[in-house]
Amino acid sequence: MRFALSAVILLVAASMQVSGNTPKVSKPNAGFDKLKALEGNWKGKDENGNPVGVTYKLVSAGSAIMETLDMADNKEAMVTMYHVNNERLMMTHYCSLGNQPRMRADRAPKAANTLAFSYIDATNLASPDDDHMAKLVFTFKDADHFSQAWTLHSKGKGEHPSLFEFERMK
Repeated sequence: MRFALSAVILLVAASMQVSGNTPKVSKPNAGFDKLKALEGNWKGKDENGNPVGVTYKLVSAGSAIMETLDMADNKEAMVTMYHVNNERLMMTHYCSLGNQPRMRADRAPKAANTLAFSYIDATNLASPDDDHMAKLVFTFKDADHFSQAWTLHSKGKGEHPSLFEFERMK
């Protein structure tokens, strides 16, 4: 009897361990799928012609996408993480300004080839008026070309867009 009880407890514990390691399958998300198609290395330019590079990598058992943005005038790259939260595509941008804005993608894009994110909140932001990224719009041109339009919210100065054009490195 004691052996049978021990065996049952061991079996239950083992099944809990196995089920705890199984990756959660999320519902399909068209925006996340568009970003997954960007996996790899890209070269580009900002609106002033300065070189910019970006890399996309699927991480965390396919549940997140890591974007690494290298700009000529920044000493270190900025990282943006994209993931699906319930049914909504979210992002957190680890900015060179020292804050981390979170944005959520629009449910219905204005055009089939765009993906637009809008500001929700941020960490390390003393005031909502402090400089921070407030919008990001991807425009997908074809499988090897896309653009990003980042919008900076700046206290008393309005919003300032920055456009980056990218081409897939082959």
